[in-house]
Amino acid sequence: MSMNKPKRLNVNLSIRRFDKLKKYAESKEKNMTQVIEDWIDRLPNVGE
Repeated sequence: MSMNKPKRLNVNLSIRRFDKLKKYAESKEKNMTQVIEDWIDRLPNVGE
């Protein structure tokens, strides 16, 4: 993981999507940030 200062991302979600993400994270014993970071890490690298 990079030693750079973390960046903040604000995302507008519907209540349905927010609740879905929260429940999924809880089921995996993770927080929502960890779930999103895991998803981002699975994206292919583009243009490097």
